[in-house]
Amino acid sequence: MDNNKKLFGIAALFDTPDLIINAARKTASAGYKKFDVNTPYPVHGMDKAMGLKPTTVGYVTLFFGFSSAAFILLFMWWTLSINYPMVIGGKPFFALPAFIPITFETTVLLGAVSTFLGILAVYFKLPANSHPLHDSEYMKAVSTDKYGLVIETEDPLFDINGTKDFLKSLNPSSTELIYYPPKEVYALFQPRFMILLAVVALVVSVSTYITLNKLLYITPYGWMSEQDKYLPQKKSDYFADGFGMRKPVQGTVARGFIPYPYSGQTEPKEVLSNPLLPTEEILALGKRKFLTFCSPCHGNTADGDSRLRGQFPNPPTLHSDKVRNYPDGRIYHIITNGQNAMPSYAYQVSREERWAIINYLRVLQRAKNAKATDLTSINKESGKNAQ
Repeated sequence: MDNNKKLFGIAALFDTPDLIINAARKTASAGYKKFDVNTPYPVHGMDKAMGLKPTTVGYVTLFFGFSSAAFILLFMWWTLSINYPMVIGGKPFFALPAFIPITFETTVLLGAVSTFLGILAVYFKLPANSHPLHDSEYMKAVSTDKYGLVIETEDPLFDINGTKDFLKSLNPSSTELIYYPPKEVYALFQPRFMILLAVVALVVSVSTYITLNKLLYITPYGWMSEQDKYLPQKKSDYFADGFGMRKPVQGTVARGFIPYPYSGQTEPKEVLSNPLLPTEEILALGKRKFLTFCSPCHGNTADGDSRLRGQFPNPPTLHSDKVRNYPDGRIYHIITNGQNAMPSYAYQVSREERWAIINYLRVLQRAKNAKATDLTSINKESGKNAQ
């Protein structure tokens, strides 16, 4: 025994997995608590033999996972509902289904990162990386083909002679006294270290400056910064009007797009008729598109109860006698051309979807302004079905 070193514990090596399992079981039964087992690969049943309690790492993951989920949900709610409210595609301010992917990814990311940092900082006690077992003959053996058990001096039952005799009674191939390594103190601000740090900082700074400000602008890399193009809203020296952004050639028709001949007119010059019958499929399409594009201003039932909270003037109700008497073509023209504060929805909604929206609007108008004859017809139809 070296009196100049502090003893960490006594280690014993075993040749087979059965021996180390038996040694761990007897060590735990003898009342030892501060002991550990090292094997070259996981040995099934070792945690039970050592009498280990379930790890608390899962609680760290659970706490930080739930905390990150709550934080990101609160952050998205505050951003989109309080700080910067905006209706996008008719969705509510707090669109929970759309937030689930971000919440899930943030929960997994922060839960995993916090678990990793918690294991390093709390369980491994980093930066204390000078463990007494490092670089010992014991650790070299258990890293290859041996199985080891170490009882630490911090254990209440530890007695150097008694513990050594106990380990020898377990039939080990060898035992070893493990000592704490001598402390080595390194002065941080040594002249050589400071000179090396200054040289590294200078080399990195100069090379970064030359690369980003000189190297990238010489041939053949100059094309990356000098490209023959016009940026949006940039002035042009080539075109006579000085505009870099050009309009399409007059009369140009995009592929798959049918021009609307009455664009810019107050009313269409010809009668436009709805080509779609109000079938169940068409009404379902119209409802879906109405709730997406129309309901933010007109409300879910077309009463003009806007959800935009005063960002725009509320439109009039679509259940007035005036609008109910509009022909389908007039409403189609308003959707396509726009009217007053309402912009054109020709680029957001296809021709078929516009007619489907009109069919669904007629259903809402009929439901809001039902007549006695409608109720009579419904009762007759119900009676036929009952028979």
